[in-house]
Amino acid sequence: MKKNIFLTFCLIFLSSYLLANDEVKLYFHKDTISNAHTALLFLEAQNIKNPKLSLEELHIDFLPDIKKENRYFALIPISYYAKPKKYKVIVSYETKEKKEFKGITLNVTDGNYKSEVLSVQPSKIHLNDVDKKRSEKEYKEAMLVYNEYSKNLETSFIKPLETPITSNFGNKRIYNDSLQSFHSGTDFRAPIGTPLYASAKGTVKIAKNRFYAGNSVIIDHGYGVFSCYFHLDKISVKEGQTVSQKEFLGYSGNTGRVTGPHLHFTIRVKNTLVDPLQFIEVMNILN
Repeated sequence: MKKNIFLTFCLIFLSSYLLANDEVKLYFHKDTISNAHTALLFLEAQNIKNPKLSLEELHIDFLPDIKKENRYFALIPISYYAKPKKYKVIVSYETKEKKEFKGITLNVTDGNYKSEVLSVQPSKIHLNDVDKKRSEKEYKEAMLVYNEYSKNLETSFIKPLETPITSNFGNKRIYNDSLQSFHSGTDFRAPIGTPLYASAKGTVKIAKNRFYAGNSVIIDHGYGVFSCYFHLDKISVKEGQTVSQKEFLGYSGNTGRVTGPHLHFTIRVKNTLVDPLQFIEVMNILN
């Protein structure tokens, strides 16, 4: 009798253990973020394959989290133009039996970005035919780069400079009282000739002079993450070169469409411009 009771207890315990270990957990690091920020979603589960997520037109793979066994993570870039509301994220994964789906809600709020008025050379606003053709060609080249990337991801990111910030990401901009846009990166104070360094390990995809960005370096870090360094005075790396974190890239300058010397630092995730400093904070959670 006692033996039967013991065996029954063991079976109940084992069943509870297996159920607990088969449990799927899905949670955000923060379930409320601003537009143009990057959300970090975690998925904890055993014995699953091909975890993915969908958010409207975004389709993103999860990556294994090296910090915790049986945990995966995904970076979700939120567009600057995303409307403040609750968004439904659908997650799928495969088990031995079938394909499973789970849903989770992400709340996006208005970043309330400030406005600023800038004065630049009229030739950088009203382009002649030659400059217009050049800028369109460079845009297409960059889009090809941003849309081709590996699945691996470097998770250690740092600021390229530790100087004061002269213009924050997301500021609504008015150039010469006419052209409106938003500031696509973070500007760091950098007199001409200031040494600049890579935010993370990666492969240099663009290293050349461009019409708007001036002397530019764009680095592919995998998983659709790119860091961009614009308006350099001199470039010291080449396209196709692998660089390490903190590796020397060149010197700051005032080339391209600028009001003065500085470093314009940009991060793209899945071809979406995001706040670089908030992105670095998110990546530090994974290290």
